[in-house]
Amino acid sequence: MDLRIINLVENEPGSSGCEAAHGLSFYIETKNHKLLFDTSPSEVILRNAEKLGVDLSAVDTVILSHGHYDHSGGILAFADLNSKAKIYMQHNAGGEYYAFDGEDKGFRYIGIDKKILSLPQVKLLKGDKIIDDELQVFTVDDRAFPLPSTNKRLRELCGGEYIQDEFHHEQNLLLTSCGKKILFCGCAHNGILNVMKALERKFGKDMLPDLVIGGFHLMKRTEFSEADTTEIIEIADHLKKYKAHFATCHCTGIPVFNQMKEIMEDQLTYIRSGDEVEI
Repeated sequence: MDLRIINLVENEPGSSGCEAAHGLSFYIETKNHKLLFDTSPSEVILRNAEKLGVDLSAVDTVILSHGHYDHSGGILAFADLNSKAKIYMQHNAGGEYYAFDGEDKGFRYIGIDKKILSLPQVKLLKGDKIIDDELQVFTVDDRAFPLPSTNKRLRELCGGEYIQDEFHHEQNLLLTSCGKKILFCGCAHNGILNVMKALERKFGKDMLPDLVIGGFHLMKRTEFSEADTTEIIEIADHLKKYKAHFATCHCTGIPVFNQMKEIMEDQLTYIRSGDEVEI
């Protein structure tokens, strides 16, 4: 097999016995690459990779989807093991990103460890980048659909003020290999519908993916309101119009997945920690 995708870390435990953690990381093998898409929140990526028989020292490329700790936390531990792999992130991925946890707790830093920015193998990008024939990353610079409502608590500290994070530091990976087109989105903070539209606008309808892998950032820690449910249903209805299969995880959350599954049926699956993705 020339194309293989394994989840190294995700929120939910799977059947592999791998640790689960709030975060995300995928290991991907193609004809030309061994790469990571995101690196989980911590060194858990190393332990799960070892359990799954994945040799991280052989990885040649790392793509960081956006500047949050739960996707970048394993980078320093990985770099200690592998100093050769190029690490691609948007130029502003090292910004001051925070979550508002309520009036009693205030703002909590959720950005990347700034030490990452000093690694010589880090490549800072400004927008879209064709890495090679298999890999290209792209950003969302125009939005036709609303941002996920769950973004409201996510801020950027700018000029001493906590402003709404517009997620210009987010990038997505379009992988073209073995006759398949696969879209990886870490959290789709820009909205999964906007990500799909951006891909179509930038690359054309012929490049719409066969498979979409990633989170939809619709998870909530509180009860879902009627507006929340309407948002979820509308997104599922739109996704159902695509021919792609959607393999979701992480920030989508199981309750949201179950709601979307009722609409999308076999077009939607959930990936758990340690799972290998069916292609």
